[in-house]
Amino acid sequence: MPYVLTVDQQAGRRGPDRVAGVLRRLAGGVPTVLPFERTAGDEFQGVLADPAVVVDVVLRLVREGGWSIGVGAGPVQTPLPESTRAGAGPAYLCARRAVDAAEQRSVRLAVRGAVPADAGDAQAVLSALAVVVQRRSAQAWEAIELVGAGRTQAHAAAFLGISRQAVGQRLAAGLWELERELRPTAARLLTRAAG
Repeated sequence: MPYVLTVDQQAGRRGPDRVAGVLRRLAGGVPTVLPFERTAGDEFQGVLADPAVVVDVVLRLVREGGWSIGVGAGPVQTPLPESTRAGAGPAYLCARRAVDAAEQRSVRLAVRGAVPADAGDAQAVLSALAVVVQRRSAQAWEAIELVGAGRTQAHAAAFLGISRQAVGQRLAAGLWELERELRPTAARLLTRAAG
């Protein structure tokens, strides 16, 4: 079941256009059903199949900041068109409603889906993850990026020139363990939201 992400740049009319840059970064390693592309002005959209990838992309955009993120979960019309912009179906409508709702929320993300209660649950977990990501210090991110890439805490400590205990403290302060627990929960809830 596909997921449609509709993402709008916050305050796009007052600042520089950031869409082209984020599209380049997302094109490099995000598996999509239909690739991310600009849909209009300072908005872009993509279609993904894997809910874990949806969670990853949402959190990448939250970390970058300055985006209103709408996730639509549900069916799309088939056969799929060549262009993301040309797609249609309930997931697209849900994504449109979600990005509109995201612009009214403090966390700037929303989920709408074929199963509204599960979409609401997915939104709650993703919002909690977003708060965790937004509040991390640069030092916590350094440790998380190294350990998240598969390095041991000892290796991360040597690389950063700090003690292993300091790496553990940075991971704890950044709520790394909580994020690792909540990511699969968010993905499961997105699956349920799609129906």
